[in-house]
Amino acid sequence: MRSYLVIGNQTLDSPELAATIRERLAMGPATFHFVVPATPVGHGLTWAEEEARAVATERLTEALARLGGSGAECTGEIGSRDPVEAAEDALRGRLVDEIILSTLPPGISRWLGQDVPSRLKGSVSVPVTVVTAARESVSSG
Repeated sequence: MRSYLVIGNQTLDSPELAATIRERLAMGPATFHFVVPATPVGHGLTWAEEEARAVATERLTEALARLGGSGAECTGEIGSRDPVEAAEDALRGRLVDEIILSTLPPGISRWLGQDVPSRLKGSVSVPVTVVTAARESVSSG
């Protein structure tokens, strides 16, 4: 059975990520472990960690519920606000065949601006697939 680590936050409900997960499921039985980094929820120059964790928890719960009927084994956790650290933490004691990093589109994505895809690829020994949500897929608000 193949095992996937999915790192995402605002794009967990994007059609692009859903299509990628469907493609992996079409290849055979699979497990998916979702890690949602507790990234800051902006209110000007301040943010509260409790709020970031609450938003991440809500997104994780919704993602797991969506995949629950797919036949895939799905688990998840809230991770460090840094997606690379969150992935590294999740990989301790867990073997995966691939990491799927789901990001917002260029120009909107902080993760792309921070070069998270390259940083992640440089810090792990498994393939990393980057799934970028289309602008139309991103809900405002």
